[in-house]
Amino acid sequence: MPASNPKTRAAAVDAPQTAAAFRTALAALADPVRAQHSARYFKTGKGEYGHGDVFAGAKVPQTRAVVRTFRKMPLGEVKKLLHSKVHEERLGALLILVHQSQRGDNAHRQACFDLYMQNLRWVNNWDLVDSSAGQVVGAWLRDSGQSRAVLYKLARSKDLWERRVAMLACSHFIGAKESKDALAIATLLLHDPHDLIHKAVGWMLREVGGRVGLDVLRGFLQRHAATMPRTALRYAIEKLGPAERKRWMAMAG
Repeated sequence: MPASNPKTRAAAVDAPQTAAAFRTALAALADPVRAQHSARYFKTGKGEYGHGDVFAGAKVPQTRAVVRTFRKMPLGEVKKLLHSKVHEERLGALLILVHQSQRGDNAHRQACFDLYMQNLRWVNNWDLVDSSAGQVVGAWLRDSGQSRAVLYKLARSKDLWERRVAMLACSHFIGAKESKDALAIATLLLHDPHDLIHKAVGWMLREVGGRVGLDVLRGFLQRHAATMPRTALRYAIEKLGPAERKRWMAMAG
């Protein structure tokens, strides 16, 4: 393996762990053309789910590389970064929270969880939710033994992204072969009006089938396939065989 560049190592060590320094590093990677593409992809037009979001145009691997330099950022600075109008800066803040939540002691992990939950209004697009909810919210709730009632409250929220956090937080439980909360929240969200929730529900059901057991998935489908949204059903059965997929889809309304 080639040795890393000494200048790169020094920059990583010496970089001030501040939101302002992160913004400067990310701005150096800005690409206006990519920013326009991202704005369309994440539906930032009037009336769309990402309305008003702003993109710098950095690639996700580039943002992750910047995060590696700033992963020791104090939570006060992470909060400043999370409050940014720039999408990639909010993503960076959440990835820093993921890193610190996975490696901190219990007090710090609780602080990461609290910061996340108190600032949900800035976790406001599907990629932001998907890259953080399981690792920060789900992991802490399971590892700490705290009540998971907060997820059921989020599942009943009027806010699209809070509902998606509720569903995606369950990814950590599913990874630990627990399906109770995932199935309960999927049931609460089964007839949600938004397609992004249909996709989240179907995705988590598919994970239940793959990680907990196909019998659990099939039991859920026996109860709900006839009435659940077709998008959710397609996602849920994606890894089943062609003939079985056809049978389940034939049941859908």
